[in-house]
This record gives sequence, C-alpha cells and structure tokens, in this order.
Amino acid sequence: MAIELHPLEQFKIEPWIPLHIGGIDASFTNSALFMIASVIVASCLIILGARKRALVPSRWQSVAEISYEFIAGMIDENVGHEGREYFSFIFTLFIFILLGNLLGLIPYGFTFTSHIIVTFAMAGVVFIGVTIIGLARHGFHFLSLFVPHGVPPVLLLLLVPIEVLSYFIRPFTLSIRLFANMMAGHTMLAIFAGFVVGMGIFGFIPLGVDVLLIFLELLVAALQAYVFTILTCLYLRDAIHLH
Repeated sequence: MAIELHPLEQFKIEPWIPLHIGGIDASFTNSALFMIASVIVASCLIILGARKRALVPSRWQSVAEISYEFIAGMIDENVGHEGREYFSFIFTLFIFILLGNLLGLIPYGFTFTSHIIVTFAMAGVVFIGVTIIGLARHGFHFLSLFVPHGVPPVLLLLLVPIEVLSYFIRPFTLSIRLFANMMAGHTMLAIFAGFVVGMGIFGFIPLGVDVLLIFLELLVAALQAYVFTILTCLYLRDAIHLH
C-alpha cells in the first residue's frame, strides 16, 4: 500500500538530538540544522568573497560586492546616511532570511522561515531594537511619532490610538507576511507533486506546474527577504528621523 504524505508534513519539526534541560525541550532539530547551515553558507560567501580583494573580482567576490552594495543602497535610500551604522544587522538579516528561503527549496531541505515562531522572533528583535534606538536617540520625544503633524486636536483622540496600534502590530504583520508566503508556496509544490504519480500518463501536467512553481518560489524567496529587510529599514527610519 502506498503511503500518502500530507502536504503539511514537510513543515514538521523533528528532534534529531533529544535534549531536555530542567523540563524544557532544547532538542537539536531539523529547523536548527538549517539555521546553522544558513549561517555557514553566508559566512563562506563573505569569507571567500573578501579573501583576495582582487581588482578584477572573482565570481565569489562579485557576489559579495553586489550583496554589499545592494544592502548599502537600500539603507541609504530608505534610512539615510545615519542608517549605515546598522548595516551589519540589516545585511545579516537579509542574507539569513534569503538563504533560509532558498535552502528550503532543495530536495529534503527544511524551510525554517515557514514557521511563525521563527519569523516572529526575528520581527520581535527588529521591533524591540528599533524602539530602543528611537528612545535612546530622542527620549520621550520619540512618542511624537504617534502624533501626526498638522492634525486638528479633536482628531488626535482618534488618530493617536490608531497610530499606537499600527506601531505595535508591526512585528505581527512583518512575521506573518514572511511565514504565510513561504508556507503557502511550499504547500502548493507538495500538492501538485502528489498528483504526478496519481494521474498516470497525465502526470506531466502537474509536473509542469510544479516546475513553474519552483521558479515562482525562487522569486518569492528573494522578494520576501527583500520585503522583510526594506520594512526593517523603514521602521528604522521612523526611529531615527521620527516624522
């Protein structure tokens, strides 16, 4: 009897090295493995790209330089020159998410960015970090971020709560956007892959759809890393420049 796998089975976190500390499950999982793999791949990319620093760049150096210039340009355009001091964090965030998305497309890979706990943790770090930066730079004047300029005082009673709410839901919208897109795309791939064998000689139809979806997922993987990063830049701009 053939075993049918559920399309969501691919998102199941499997403990590879069981470890329990004081009643807390701290097992090393497939999700942790691919997070480490992303860090290793990113480190190798930067090390190989910056090793020789040739006048005529090699392929690795070109990739590293293009990545650097891309993020530097994103920061300059959306945050300004003052945002350059946060380049390391934003660059790391972009590469980590991008590799997490791409490694999940490898056969038998695992997409840790398809889990809300992972994306929410990253969004939470961004939210807390940006808030701390805003308070450190402006003190209580940072609260003026929630008061739109040029608005009649009467309308402030309505707009200020809306501004506060929109600010505090940032980590939720930021994390859900990435998690939902990655999970939906991989689920569609699994569903159409399940039709390939079941449809017999007509299996080439869902197979063709899957091939197209893979190219679409490559685009989505890069796009979602970009969206997460550019929104981080916009939040940082608000913290630095307020309105």
